[in-house]
Amino acid sequence: MSYVRRLPPDSRLGISIITWGEVVYGHRAVSTQEAPIQAEYLQFIMSKGPKTFFLDDMHTARTYGELRALLFDKYAQKKKRSGLRPEQLFDPATSLELGIQENDLWIAAQAMVKNLTLVTSEKLRRISEVAGDKLDIKNWTT
Repeated sequence: MSYVRRLPPDSRLGISIITWGEVVYGHRAVSTQEAPIQAEYLQFIMSKGPKTFFLDDMHTARTYGELRALLFDKYAQKKKRSGLRPEQLFDPATSLELGIQENDLWIAAQAMVKNLTLVTSEKLRRISEVAGDKLDIKNWTT
C-alpha cells in the first residue's frame, strides 16, 4: 500500500469487476484472525474511490481469446492436432497446464484494451510473455 499512499492526491485508481469478486471471496474465505486485515484493506480500497471496470465490450473478449490462444500455442503444443479446431480437441488444455488463472487472463485483457497498468502481487509470467509490451505489469508489494 505504500506505493498507493505515495500517489498524488488526484490520482485515479481502477479495479476490475473480477478483482472485486476475488476481494469478496477473500473476505468470505479468510479465518476470523485475518478478518481485521481484510477489512482494513477493503476500507483502504474504498477510500480511494476506484473506478470499476466491467466486462462490457467485445474488445476485451477478443483480447482474452487472443491471449489464451497465444498461451495455448506456447504451452500446450502436445495437445495440438493437425487440422482440428480447438473445440474438436479430445483433451483441451486446462488453465493449470497453461500456467495461468482464468481471472488473471481476463484482468490482463481488460488492462491491455484500456491501456492501463496492471498492478498485482503476482508475477503473471506466462501472460506477460505472450502479451509482450502490450501489457504493463507492476508489482507494488515488493
